[in-house]
Amino acid sequence: MKANKPSLILFFLALMCTIIFDYTQQDVFALYAKAIVLPAIFIYYLISSEFKIEKTEGLIFFFCFVGQVFDLMEIEISEIGGIWSFLIVYILILFLIVTRHQKIKLRRKDILPVSIVVIFIVYLLISVLSLEFDNMKKFNLLYAFYGVVLSVLSYFSFVNYITKGTHVTLLMSLMAISYMFSDIFYIFNQYFSYSVVLVLIRDIAQILAYFFMVEYFLEKAKIQKKVLYNN
Repeated sequence: MKANKPSLILFFLALMCTIIFDYTQQDVFALYAKAIVLPAIFIYYLISSEFKIEKTEGLIFFFCFVGQVFDLMEIEISEIGGIWSFLIVYILILFLIVTRHQKIKLRRKDILPVSIVVIFIVYLLISVLSLEFDNMKKFNLLYAFYGVVLSVLSYFSFVNYITKGTHVTLLMSLMAISYMFSDIFYIFNQYFSYSVVLVLIRDIAQILAYFFMVEYFLEKAKIQKKVLYNN
């Protein structure tokens, strides 16, 4: 067994336990299971990358940890703390996508799918932000900025996949989709009455977002290594 496999197995075991405990509404056990997820995938990343981690990726993991802690603590400042933490995560990921990938070159055949993507993202952004939540009124501007940053991140991820269609851009898109679903269903959980389905979708999407993010980092590192080797 490869050295990175146990941590990956632990990650997916934590995912399965989260699903089971969410479904059975065992909130305390679900909390413990979710607390294992991020450390497990971080260890998997460290071993897979041979303990080489760049500053930007390190900061992303750090703020993911901080955001996860706020989410699990469920104290008065958890909501605003989690928003700021994951806002920084999205900004850093967007920085990676914009600076470490080739510029997007749209072809004529790409115009239609890209237009559909833009319309879809704008529609989702407007629809979600238009929901009125009593506990969010004082954070309206922050939520709007958060939504815009995630939308821009999703745009670059999807358009990169449409125009290039590579494995790394696929991982990038899956990561963006997972983060989108996680945040959208987080808001739905605040707006609608308690639903096991909404909680399950939110938690599964968030956990899978971490997995696709790490796989994206590893694949990107492999590509950069090949480029350096060929030069």
